[in-house]
Amino acid sequence: MVLAGAMCSCQREAPSGDRAAPRTADAPARTFEVRGIILELQPLEKTVRIRHEEIPGYMAAMTMPFEVRDTNELAGLEAGDTVSFRLNVTDTDGWIDRIRKLDAPRANLLPTRGPFRFVRDVEPLGPGDPLPRYTFTNQFGRPFSTEDFKGRALAITFIFTRCPFPTFCPRMSDNFARVQQDLLARGTPTNWHLLTISFDPDHDTPEVLRRYAQAQGAEPAHWTFATGDLVDITAIGEQFGLEFWRDPGGSGINHNLRTVVVDARGRVQTIWPENKWTAGQLVEELLRAANVRD
Repeated sequence: MVLAGAMCSCQREAPSGDRAAPRTADAPARTFEVRGIILELQPLEKTVRIRHEEIPGYMAAMTMPFEVRDTNELAGLEAGDTVSFRLNVTDTDGWIDRIRKLDAPRANLLPTRGPFRFVRDVEPLGPGDPLPRYTFTNQFGRPFSTEDFKGRALAITFIFTRCPFPTFCPRMSDNFARVQQDLLARGTPTNWHLLTISFDPDHDTPEVLRRYAQAQGAEPAHWTFATGDLVDITAIGEQFGLEFWRDPGGSGINHNLRTVVVDARGRVQTIWPENKWTAGQLVEELLRAANVRD
């Protein structure tokens, strides 16, 4: 099985399920002028994590890491600085430039997590651990269990359908669509499945997920979209290091990414944080996981 993860706080303004998938060519980049507070600088990884204001017509206020293609722009900046920057977005990519420090008081960087929600006390999972039993509801409103996938290689990722930023949830879905296309074209093996779990159950009802799945070209026999009780979604996500939350008073969802592969015995094979894995890598992991025998 597979799961994914980086940190994003986003909410899409357009209705869910309106994207064609997978996308193969980018339109010219859209640009937005944005203000925010730097939380963390990672020059070696060419990223900066920023808590930014709402971007009208694009996404809600959020906290997320942005790619910086010219790391010279990070010189002289520190965590706590208020900055302005230009956000550049294409169909499949996003980055920032024109970063400028603003004359403003340094921010309080204490982390926020809210509103509160009930959670279970769960243990982290790693390679070789059995996937626990969880029950969810699929895009057709039918209940299913993670145990139903025993005997199949399973890839799992976590998204919410309103996420607009191309390198976060949309990339997870686009990669899954490419994996499905590749494996169906191969014909064998047939014992594989993709599972996309939404961590926005209030909005992502089975009907919303069904439309989103159709937009992705999902074949129900091989790709399930799931919602369920938030306590269960939180528990399975936390076991792989997934985090998601809403800042107090915010409408967007802050989250990182996790993608996980579970082998045919029902044991965790691979856990990928962030969004650097490719569809080709996932295909190879699933082929290996499908051939595992007791």
